[in-house]
Amino acid sequence: KRITVGVTITPKYHGWWSKRINDNIPRPIEECGRSINEHLRVVPSELEIIKQDFEKRSSEFGKKVEQLEEKKICLGLDVDIHKMEAEKLKKGKNNAEEDLDSLKIDCKKLRLSMRITSVGKTSEQWQQETRKKKPKLISVKRNFKMPELKRAF
Repeated sequence: KRITVGVTITPKYHGWWSKRINDNIPRPIEECGRSINEHLRVVPSELEIIKQDFEKRSSEFGKKVEQLEEKKICLGLDVDIHKMEAEKLKKGKNNAEEDLDSLKIDCKKLRLSMRITSVGKTSEQWQQETRKKKPKLISVKRNFKMPELKRAF
């Protein structure tokens, strides 16, 4: 008889141990047509998946930020152009107002000078004046023509 100190192994356990298959070693399965590389594929952990998703979103946001910055620059240029156009229009408006004011002053001066020189009479005023002076003119013409007729005879 032998005496063993330590772990005792029963014949039943020893039989099971010898027939056991090591599940950690990948072997091609006859039923499935996948290659060994597919079997050995490393499944990423949840942390790695989150990290990859974060990097993907970060790059997308980076691209969007670049696009928005370009758009901002273009809009800034448009704003500058519109400001310059607005300044030009304001200057033009001011010049037009100054011209209008000077024209109003010139018009007032012209009306005043027309009143002083009586050039600013209306057609009705002229007709009335000619009606009043027409009889005098006719009498002057008659007086002027009479001496001429006398000389002719």
